[in-house]
Amino acid sequence: MLPIKVFSLLLIAVTWSITGRALAQTPDANPPAEPPPKAGDSGVMTAASPEYILRQGDVVTVKVYQEDDLASVSRIGNNGAITMPLRGSVKVVSNSLEKATLIIHDLLAKDYLVDPQVTLNVTEFAKRRFTVLGQVQRPNTYDMPADDSVSLLQAIATAGGYTRIGNPRKITVQRTVGTDNQVIKVDAEAMALNKKEKPFLILPDDVIVVGEKWL
Repeated sequence: MLPIKVFSLLLIAVTWSITGRALAQTPDANPPAEPPPKAGDSGVMTAASPEYILRQGDVVTVKVYQEDDLASVSRIGNNGAITMPLRGSVKVVSNSLEKATLIIHDLLAKDYLVDPQVTLNVTEFAKRRFTVLGQVQRPNTYDMPADDSVSLLQAIATAGGYTRIGNPRKITVQRTVGTDNQVIKVDAEAMALNKKEKPFLILPDDVIVVGEKWL
């Protein structure tokens, strides 16, 4: 028979072992919170910089301080406008977020409120795409970042870079401005060599075509 002291120590050790396993299997009552989703995780952004240029298809939220009846959420339509209480259709397309805020402020201040505090936010960005064709590794149409610009060199890199016969000095950018179709000739080789030159920025719906070089 085991001495009483040894038996007591064994009993304590078994109790600790059982308790430890039970605690390990018990779900944490307060698990760590999931990190908040980053912008773009769901394809929806929740903020834009004041310099962001509004475009057709963007969803814009308008809030006026202490004027809940004037709050609105609307998508910029084909006419380039959003719809607001009291003011109806307000054209904001092609304006920066900062400029559009000032436009709405002035409209409300003119007939309804004294120095209204207006806040505009883009809660969903319209899809912005560009296309790269010709002598690149992956000719295709690509999405642009929601609130950022893309240079010509970045666009070509996105398409995998040049093929063996791709000619960086023979690039055209097809662009629609209003009702006008433009064809812009660009020397990407000179751009890449001149680091001080301002980047050639791609606009939504641009079509970049990389030509061939003679071997």
